[in-house]
Amino acid sequence: MRTLTAALAICVALVSATVEAQEPYNLAAPVRNLATLFADLYGPNGLVVDSLATLPGEQPHTAHFTSDFQFNFSQFSTALVAQLVSVPLPSPASGFTYRFDPSLGVFQRTTQSFGPILAERAETIGAGRLALGFAVQRFTFDTIEGLDLHTVPAVFTHDNAALRGGREDVVTTLNDINASVNQSTTFLTYGVTDRFDVAVAVPVVETSLRVVSDATIHRIGTTNELTHFFRQSNGEVGDRRLFTAVGGATGVGDVTIRFKGTLASGQSNGLAVGVDIRVPTGDAMNLLGSGTTGVQPFFIWSDTFQKLAPHLNVSYTWNGSSILAGNPARGVSADFPDQFGYTGGADLGVTPRLTIVGDLLGRWVIDAERLRPDTFNALDGSTTFQSVTFDRGSFNTLSGALGMKLNVVDRLIAQFNVLFGLDDRGLHDKVTPLWGIEYTF
Repeated sequence: MRTLTAALAICVALVSATVEAQEPYNLAAPVRNLATLFADLYGPNGLVVDSLATLPGEQPHTAHFTSDFQFNFSQFSTALVAQLVSVPLPSPASGFTYRFDPSLGVFQRTTQSFGPILAERAETIGAGRLALGFAVQRFTFDTIEGLDLHTVPAVFTHDNAALRGGREDVVTTLNDINASVNQSTTFLTYGVTDRFDVAVAVPVVETSLRVVSDATIHRIGTTNELTHFFRQSNGEVGDRRLFTAVGGATGVGDVTIRFKGTLASGQSNGLAVGVDIRVPTGDAMNLLGSGTTGVQPFFIWSDTFQKLAPHLNVSYTWNGSSILAGNPARGVSADFPDQFGYTGGADLGVTPRLTIVGDLLGRWVIDAERLRPDTFNALDGSTTFQSVTFDRGSFNTLSGALGMKLNVVDRLIAQFNVLFGLDDRGLHDKVTPLWGIEYTF
């Protein structure tokens, strides 16, 4: 019996040792900041494989493998922050809007519903009125340009591969990207006059980014495993290695100041214009802000048909130069993409205490860095691998939103909303939940 037990123990140990030997070495990269995480992923010299002399008198060489992925995919940071700052903040306008009635000498409510959540209506909150609010949004990004962020392929080629002589070998990578953002926004709106409001929104952003790159060497121009290989954790030679980079940051994001004025108002409808000024208070190198000032003039139309109140918002955002749109690793800035935005929807006053809100939100992103799937053709003329390539272009993306506002007590309103993508362009979160409260004094 003891002999059998000892034999089983030896077998388990041998199997465990074999499994351990087959497990690729996981190399964790030091992360300077989130904006350079992709550039830092493979270390300061890029993706370098190990190599030994394979013939008498031959000297070992340092084999560098390069790809657009490592440096161009740093533009993922631009896409993430652009998505963050372009998703409409919860409306800083109060759910309660008032106008002074001189015939009665009192303030009267101007609408029956509590208004939209991610859009604006033309009404202002009323002279001397103050509204305070707080809202939380959770982003968990799933896809970029339709590609699953957990399986992004990229191919690395040998330096001077066209010279051949063994340089035809390639390294394929399958990249698992986990990106999430929590944004907590405090906003304040003050009615300077019956027709003019000033508001400020201060977000606190928590960004988390983790990338695991599973790299595999493919010997297309060589046969000796000692020409190109990855040294494993147990000292053995292998074809695979995992590269991991993890980082997170928390801080104040870009503060937005809003000026909004009513141009015309009738018995039930109104027109308003305004401007949002986004101040680059967030740390761009840690993806907490855009790194540039943004100016967004906007136009609002809204109307009321008994309990139903439709609204339409149109805006254009001018952005300046940001290091996120350039090369963060080298400190080079470029123009952050401008955007044309449009939102249409309606809010329905179901009861005096409950409003249901629905919106269609669109963005036309101008001259942005884009990614698309590609097929890599190896130099042997027959081997292909899935990869990605990068270019620039403009694109339109649509989202839908459904939510509700509930008058809990007095002038306290609780709001709940979900934002969901309707296409696969750009960087996408399938569902972005929001909850918040606001109170009008």
